[in-house]
Amino acid sequence: MTFEEARGLFPVLERIAYLNAGTFGPLARPTLEVMEEELQIALTDGRVGQAYFDRVLAAREELRRALADLVRVEPGQVALTGSTTDGCNIVLAGLDLELDDEIVTTREEHPGLLLPLRASGARVVVADGEPDAILAAVTPRTRLLALSHVLWTSGRTLPVRELKEQSGLPVLVDGAQSAGAIPVDAGAVDYYTVSGQKWLCGPDGTGALVIADPERLRIGRPSYFAQSSFEPDGSFEAREGAARFDPNWLSGASIAGLLAALELAPEWRYERAAEQAAHCRQLLAPHVELVAGDATLVSFRSPDSTAVVARLAGLDVAVREIPSTGLVRVSCGWWTSDGDLERLVAGL
Repeated sequence: MTFEEARGLFPVLERIAYLNAGTFGPLARPTLEVMEEELQIALTDGRVGQAYFDRVLAAREELRRALADLVRVEPGQVALTGSTTDGCNIVLAGLDLELDDEIVTTREEHPGLLLPLRASGARVVVADGEPDAILAAVTPRTRLLALSHVLWTSGRTLPVRELKEQSGLPVLVDGAQSAGAIPVDAGAVDYYTVSGQKWLCGPDGTGALVIADPERLRIGRPSYFAQSSFEPDGSFEAREGAARFDPNWLSGASIAGLLAALELAPEWRYERAAEQAAHCRQLLAPHVELVAGDATLVSFRSPDSTAVVARLAGLDVAVREIPSTGLVRVSCGWWTSDGDLERLVAGL
């Protein structure tokens, strides 16, 4: 598939310079079509009967395999979630953290990670988003490192594998800005969360959690269909693998949509996205103060970031502001054209 053919699958790109996949990626026509087909089946045949449930459950396992392939792990290590925050809460609920325990994180994390950390019961230690500062914050009481693979503020990549090796600690990774944007080997860390609606261009309310060793994490948030049997007193027998942590029922439409989105992504997506992010930095450098970054998010400082984002939106250029930072963030995907970036610069 050529770039033009692949880009043509996204009707919104005909009008909008879509530079905000860090929030929501664009939806492709095939993704919508399969979702509509599933909803039509539910409308005409109902969401009832063994055949219906067997079909949706089989699709769940197909999606589990596809997501495992994406991040280079085994299907048995993947739980299907509704968001990266779902994944963070599942992990933290299963670690049995106490008030004397510490979790080290950075000043540049998204609330989707920070809020579950705060609710965990452990002491949250916040360090600068540099490897040396993260390691320096570790004490004998540290139980976990909780970090983004790609920081949502700047697009800077953290060496999560190396931090695990150097600290000797388990690592929980927020992969919202990495999975689908850059190559990911989630098996290098203990817990890795995935967002379906961002760089994967899937439906809302989809995601995954990779658990390196599902047997070692306690089930702190059990759900009905994620366990293999139940007793009248509420005791249960866990399913094998990470499926025991599935927190939600995903609709057939959501499953089909994310599968379609995963299938349509071209083989050259990572190379193309990296090239366009580098091109974006090159075009912006003479005009704005760029923030150091190396992934597919490109951020720059502005004295009035709210007004800049609003003005660009009026020109059909979609970017976003990072609240309370004075940063404007540009998301460069494999679908981003040179024309999109030229419209951005012209709007500035």
